[in-house]
Amino acid sequence: MSNRLLSKAALSAAILSIGIYSTAHAHSGGATLNPRGGNPSATALAAITCSKYTKLSEEPAKLIVQLRDISPPVEGLLLSVQIYKGTQAISITDPVSGDANYSPAVELNAGPGAYQVLLDKTAAGPRQFDLIWHCESAEGIHTETQINVRQFQ
Repeated sequence: MSNRLLSKAALSAAILSIGIYSTAHAHSGGATLNPRGGNPSATALAAITCSKYTKLSEEPAKLIVQLRDISPPVEGLLLSVQIYKGTQAISITDPVSGDANYSPAVELNAGPGAYQVLLDKTAAGPRQFDLIWHCESAEGIHTETQINVRQFQ
């Protein structure tokens, strides 16, 4: 029972750290996906909402995401992020395990609203990551960006 309580406490701390980190560092956040390492299908899910600051501000057109694996390298253990909204989807995989470099940026042009962002990995093992997310207008102007973490394993 105490292990279950500790697991829930660790999950809560990870979710809170994403929120606190992202607030302090504007649209980036990090945590460890599957800290115990035994779940090869561990997944994180968040909704990122792109909206206007005010009635006069730019209309959001897209969500841009980059992923960085900052764990020690492990052969065959990669992180991926998928973005979907409505009938559109796109994904990117950080191509090198644990190299601490960001993946190429990926963007989904689906207008204003909530984009679902899913982060997963290819094998068992904990993965510490950093994610950058950013909503922009068609002209490349930053728009309101909010995140709501829905699941974190």
